[in-house]
This record gives sequence, structure tokens and C-alpha cells, in this order.
Amino acid sequence: MDITPVFCTIIPPHVLDKVAQADDPVLAGPARRTLEYDAYQRTHRRLTTVLGAPSVALPAGPPEEKPLRSIYDAEHRQNLPGTLVRSEGSDPGQDATVNRAYAGLGATFDLFLKVYGRNSINGEGLPLDATVHFDEDYGNAFWNGEQMVFGDGDGEIFLDFTLPIDVIGHELTHGVTQYTANLTYFGQPGALNESMSDVFGSLIKQYSLGQTADQADWLIGAGLLAPRVTGVALRSMKAPGTAYDDDVLGKDPQPATMDDYVRTGRDNGGVHINSGIPNHAFYLLATELGGHAWERAGQIWYDVLTGGELGAQAQFTDFATLTVAAARARYGDGAELRAVLKAWQHVGVNSDGYTPPGPRIGGNREWIPPRRPVRPPPPASGG
Repeated sequence: MDITPVFCTIIPPHVLDKVAQADDPVLAGPARRTLEYDAYQRTHRRLTTVLGAPSVALPAGPPEEKPLRSIYDAEHRQNLPGTLVRSEGSDPGQDATVNRAYAGLGATFDLFLKVYGRNSINGEGLPLDATVHFDEDYGNAFWNGEQMVFGDGDGEIFLDFTLPIDVIGHELTHGVTQYTANLTYFGQPGALNESMSDVFGSLIKQYSLGQTADQADWLIGAGLLAPRVTGVALRSMKAPGTAYDDDVLGKDPQPATMDDYVRTGRDNGGVHINSGIPNHAFYLLATELGGHAWERAGQIWYDVLTGGELGAQAQFTDFATLTVAAARARYGDGAELRAVLKAWQHVGVNSDGYTPPGPRIGGNREWIPPRRPVRPPPPASGG
């Protein structure tokens, strides 16, 4: 299949834009530098995609079902990958950031292998590389199509990006999506891309803590915001739009339902914003079913992500329809199917493939009727 790597960050541009406008240069300076680097990387990724990015070398021979982790230290520069400071099987060192990155890669590998039978993010034992201490006061973490990169934050708004394990899992799940559905990073397919990372990032956290759906906090990035920030996390799957409300960061803009769908040209068409809708649907499904969310709820989502039917241009209704089919195929017409239907109905997304007529307008927000996925034509036969 064709793979289109994208540059995906945990902090969206609209959040950094707010910080960059702060009167205090201590806050604004790091945000502006982070925005500049992120913009450069997005352009670089698009260029290398067009020209053809080099393929990642896989280990020789059949892949072993164990992680192959390498952690690098950028030493506050922008050179990637940096200096190798910990490799697979080596003992923990004195740098807590290095150790957290190593553990987070392992926790992500464990969930996908032990729960879903997937050997690394590509299913074929892909080595997991991460760089820490990237740049000076860099306020983001990202997946660049080949590896993970973590900034230390500025200490004023954002802390060390390896602190929340779900941030590590979130970014690595972009790699899983890259190697499976390859959802286009714009509009509704981009919001689904982001939501997949939030969902499995949260499941990685819950799995590592042994939590049930009722015990989980359903927050993304809890512990990342500095003490001065009025907020608890970057996003809330339980209550989208409530994660933060701060003088510098602004207010969490995520909607929970299609009634508040945000139409915007920023953030690649609101990929980090409207992801709140499928996020909330998953939360509702998981808590309705109870128990461990990575089991039935997570299995349905994983089946759709990796099943080959989810098109790169899939809209919310396409994804919802496939989750209904996946629930029925795996569990029959029981509680799982009813819970999936109920979750999508609650957030206002049709799950029967039907597109309702016309937009619904709510203030300055507009619901955009979804389109059917556009699938590439089959390759021509022959040599």
C-alpha cells in the first residue's frame, strides 16, 4: 500500500498561536520558536513525501516479537536523531527523561502486541526510535513519519513531554495509522487520525495502570501543563471542551457532538479540535461496556483501523458505519453493537452510512455533511 508519512504534533498550532501572542516574552518566545520549527517540518515532510522519503530499514530475518528501542539525546539542538544514550535491553540511566521515553515506547509496543497481536507500529517489528531534549525550550512532541521527538517544554506553560505516557502512545499511534488506514491529515479524516491517537494513547495509559474504563480519567496529557496554567490536560475525552480555560492558552475548543462541529481552515481543518467528537463517542462506548476499555471497545476501533476498509478520505459517518459492522462481525447483535450505535447517536454521527441533508448551523460553527471515502484505483496489472 502507499504510505504518506505526515508530521503530527501533540500541541496544535492554534494553542501555540495563543501563547505566542502573550505579552510576556518569556512565554511568547519559546512558543514562536516552536511554531517556526513545526512549520518548517511540515513543509519538509510534504517535500520529502513528494520526492520520495527513504524507507526505514527493518531488522534482518523474521521479526522478533519484542521491542527494539533506541533513545537519542539531541542535547538541546535540532539535529536528529542525536546521540544514542540508551538501546534495547540496557539498564536505566540517570536521565529520567530518557528512561520515561524508553518505558513509554515499551508500553506502546506491549499494548499493540499483547492485546491486538500487532508486532510494533508497522506489524513487522519496526524499530522504535525516539529523541529527547530536542531544541531549547521546545514546546511540543511529534511523530515525523520515522521517529518520535520530545521537547523539554519551557517550564512555564508546558513541562517535559515524556511525562504523560499517553502523549508517547498518542504520537506512536500516528505511526500505526500511517501504516494502516493512512488517514489524510486534513478535515474529518485528519480528525479521525488525531482521535485514533488519543484513543490508543489513553488505552496505553489505562493498560499500563491496569485501570477499568470507570477508573480512567480519560484525559490526554495530564501532567504536561505547568502549575501556572489553569487546566488539567490538553484534551478530555469524557468532557471535550473542558480540559483548560486559561488566560494564556485560551479555552479548550473541542466539541463533544456534531451540533458544535467547528469549521475552520486552521489546524489542518480543525484536526485537533473536531477529534473531540469521535473521542467522546469512544469514551461513551467504553464506559457503557465497562471493564477494560482496551478489550471490547478498543478491539472494535482496532479492527476498523487495520481492517482495510477505512479509506484515507473517510468521514466521521464512514468510520462510524464501519465500527457498527466491526462490532457485529466480532460480537454479534449483542451489548457491544447496541453500545456502538448508542455512542454515535449521542454525538450526532450517523452510523448507517446515511448522510442527512443540509448543514446545521450553530453560532459560528457549522456541521459539514460527510462524504463517502475516496479510494485510489487498483494498480494496473502487468510487470
